[in-house]
Amino acid sequence: MSDSPIYLRQLELTDAPALLELRIRNRSFYQPYEPLREERHFTLEEQEKDIAAVIHTAQLDQAYAYGIFIAGTDELVGRIALTSISRGVFQNGYLGYSIDQAHNGRGYATAAVSEIARKAFVQLGLHRVQAGVMPRNKRSVRVLEKAGFRPEGLAERYLKINGTWEDHLLFAMTSEDYN
Repeated sequence: MSDSPIYLRQLELTDAPALLELRIRNRSFYQPYEPLREERHFTLEEQEKDIAAVIHTAQLDQAYAYGIFIAGTDELVGRIALTSISRGVFQNGYLGYSIDQAHNGRGYATAAVSEIARKAFVQLGLHRVQAGVMPRNKRSVRVLEKAGFRPEGLAERYLKINGTWEDHLLFAMTSEDYN
């Protein structure tokens, strides 16, 4: 039995209403750290499409998206994903995650990132997982550090976030780091 306060489960279509509620509730909180979203993103239909797409990409071994649930209550409090999985000589995936503002500071993000690293290396057989975070997002930087990711450098104007090309600190973990 795990002592973790959370557990991860691949998202299912039945999670769409809870995911929509989470995204609407955190819309202004997430916005400084996300791409601009069209209004239709905040509809049940779009959440169902998003989940259907990640179910399909998981079947193709290209991406995996999980809900972050509180152990014992099964409340959805976040989302974490490994995307753009490359096989062959790279064996890499990109990590992204978010936690409900009301649940920040409780260790849920660190637990989720640690669990996704285990899944990446033990279950999926990846060699490398990497994540980018805006330098001003100190809490997310700390999550990656606490979960064992190492900084690799600064990627200037890396992603268009909230309408602006933002620099990102790049972090990574390899299977050797994990073991």
